[in-house]
Amino acid sequence: MPELPDVEGFRRTLASCAQGHRVERAEVADAGVLHGVTAQRLKRDLKGRRFAAPRRHGKWLIAPTDGPTVVVHFGMTGRLICGADSEPAGRFERVAFDLDDGHRLGYEDQRKLQGIWLAATDADVDRILGDQGPDALSLSRAELDRLLAGRRGRIKAALTDQAVIAGLGNLLGDEILWRARIHPRRPANALTDDEHERLHTAIREVLRASVRAERVPDDPDWLTGQRDDPDPHCPRCGHPLRRGRIAGRTSLWCSHCQPDGD
Repeated sequence: MPELPDVEGFRRTLASCAQGHRVERAEVADAGVLHGVTAQRLKRDLKGRRFAAPRRHGKWLIAPTDGPTVVVHFGMTGRLICGADSEPAGRFERVAFDLDDGHRLGYEDQRKLQGIWLAATDADVDRILGDQGPDALSLSRAELDRLLAGRRGRIKAALTDQAVIAGLGNLLGDEILWRARIHPRRPANALTDDEHERLHTAIREVLRASVRAERVPDDPDWLTGQRDDPDPHCPRCGHPLRRGRIAGRTSLWCSHCQPDGD
C-alpha cells in the first residue's frame, strides 16, 4: 500500500515527466477511478493545460496546472508511470495524459480504491483532502508533543490516523515504533519525554531512509523485512516477533524490545 515515501516517489515522477509540459490529450480507460468529475469534463478541462510543480501532503499528490488542479490518492495499488506515448498502455492503466514532448503519464491502479479528483480552486483541494494533520516528513518535536497530548488511544492508532499525522501507514507505523522501542498498544498520552524524543527521532530517520528508497525498505535489518516470514524474528535482538490486530490492521512488534502493553 503506498505510504508517504511511495507518494513522494510519484511526486518526483510527475515532476520529471510532466512539469512544464502541456497536456495534448487526456485519456480515461476506466472512469471508476474518477471522483466528482466525469471523463468528458476531465478531458475537456485538462486539454492544453500545462503542469506546474507538484506537491505532496501525506499520502495525497497535488498536481496543479495553469487551470485546474489534479488531486490523486493511490489507495492500496495505485502508481504513476512515465513512458513514451507510443508504448502500449499497462494492463491496469486507468487514466493517462499524453504530453507535448511525446511522453505519457499514466495512472495505474489494480484495485481502484481511491483515484483522481479535479479541483478548480485551492479551497476545493482542501475540501478533497479533508481533515489532514501535519505532514509527517516535516513534523517537529513540538508538533508531535502537541498532537499526542491528551490522546487516550493507542500510539499505533494515533500515528496512522491521517487527521493526526499525515502520511504514515501500517508499515511505517510498525517500523517507527519498533525503532523507538515503544509497544504499539501503549496509550499515546502515557509516553515519557524520553519516549517522545525516541519516537520523533525514529520518525525522522525512518522517513528519510524510506524517501530515498521511494518505498518502505524490506531490508533484513528492517522490521518490514520480516513481515512476510512465517516465523519472524526481531532483526535487533533475535527474539520471536508478535503479530496482532491494532487500529484495525495487522501489527508486528518485538515483545522483548517493546515490552510495555503485552
